[in-house]
Amino acid sequence: MNGIAYQQDSAAGGATTGSTKYLDPLADEAACRRDVPLLKQLRTNTIRTYAIDPTADHTVCMKLLDDAGIYVISDLSEPKLSINRDDPHWDIDLLERYTSVVDELAKYSNVIGFFAGNEVTNEIKNTNASAFVKAAVRDTKAHIKKNHNRWMGVGYASNDDADIRNEIAAYFNCGPQEDAIDYWGYNIYSWCGKSSFERSGYKTQVDFFSNYSVPVFLAEYGCNVPDGAAARIWEETTALYSDQMTGVFSGGIVYMYFQEENDYGIVKVQNNAAVTQKDFAPLATAMAKINPSSTAMDAYTPSNTPAACPAIARNWQVKGDSLPPTPSKETCECMYKSLTCAPVDDLTPREFSEIFGFICGNDKKACAGILPSPETGVYGAYSMCNAKQKLGYVLDAYYKNQNSAKDACDFKGKATIVRSSVADNCKGALSSASSVNAIAATATAASGNGGSGSSGSSGGDKKNSAGSSRSLFTLGDLAIGLYAVVAMGAGAGVLLL
Repeated sequence: MNGIAYQQDSAAGGATTGSTKYLDPLADEAACRRDVPLLKQLRTNTIRTYAIDPTADHTVCMKLLDDAGIYVISDLSEPKLSINRDDPHWDIDLLERYTSVVDELAKYSNVIGFFAGNEVTNEIKNTNASAFVKAAVRDTKAHIKKNHNRWMGVGYASNDDADIRNEIAAYFNCGPQEDAIDYWGYNIYSWCGKSSFERSGYKTQVDFFSNYSVPVFLAEYGCNVPDGAAARIWEETTALYSDQMTGVFSGGIVYMYFQEENDYGIVKVQNNAAVTQKDFAPLATAMAKINPSSTAMDAYTPSNTPAACPAIARNWQVKGDSLPPTPSKETCECMYKSLTCAPVDDLTPREFSEIFGFICGNDKKACAGILPSPETGVYGAYSMCNAKQKLGYVLDAYYKNQNSAKDACDFKGKATIVRSSVADNCKGALSSASSVNAIAATATAASGNGGSGSSGSSGGDKKNSAGSSRSLFTLGDLAIGLYAVVAMGAGAGVLLL
């Protein structure tokens, strides 16, 4: 893989640009006609894109790339629809976004595959987010297998944090291989300027991945320290394609094509013209000199075995290979129609938060069906539903746990008794979800305070409602997060703290 990252406004190293807008690089015909010749000068055979619009027309750009012998690997998310490391979840909206990208790009034979996440877990405190990314890997792979008649891989692009890098690499490779990554991408910026195979840490990476069971490549590289992008001499490119590394690493992707404020680009676009930067020629020279050893597809017979899943530890908070449920719009809709107590329409984010806070603080079992818990490996069957559906579930569970007392479905007019309706085609899904939630409720009870609340059944007591709102963050050992507020498009400031 002789690659380069090709997208404007895409931040390096898992950082964000602060914008929810993005420019689809595969839908800009003029830009592709301008840039493909320069990509060919670099002997590029792969580009990485970070967000594409699945509703756009990509025909021209994809043909230009194909004619130039250039493949595409694309991230599946976009700024407004991605797995948030601070409030991770895997739900219907995300699944639909990911599969729509797959379905659009599957039209083109020069698509290698996809990244289900980019540095989502980037430090010890958010390792639990990896469970949701791996669920995305599982479901995207299943979608490809079911709907497309050719192989396209699904991988993950990780940062290089010494505290978690071994654990996270093992985690995405462990367990049933239909759930595991097809390849591993590493974003590494450790070779800066004049360095060496040993001093840069590249030798450490080669040693570690020598027993890895799927292909490995650098998903981003190109350190611009200490003197900026213009001073890059690309020694790491020479090393990456040398015999020291090609037995383990399958090349890499330079970060990046476009010169922007972060100062990583090799080309600057001015008045729609592409102006090569000082580090363009050295990269072209380095690429022209490489002659990496390779393996023909029909001779590729991997012998390494998948890694064991990492154990729960200070630096790893995901248990085994248990994953969040596959999002199912039908299951969530069936559940909502089966309710006897439901939220009224047009609740505000603050009202969502208050009700969640009261119920989950007073009756943890009522919330077990919506809770994801990577640390215990237990996931509520409805943890993949949207915020209104989750609220309906906990309202109904609380109401039933209060022996269906009329004032247990009131919350000062924010909830109401409704007529339930369960279609025949819903019964199987609801029965299966009920079994899953019974296990979740048992796990919740084991963490303490599992019984029904006795502090008042109406949910209208402001003291109890406000006092229990901290449970939106932590309930015993189970984390809920900010799913209600995030799903409603509001900030954390509406929570009662």
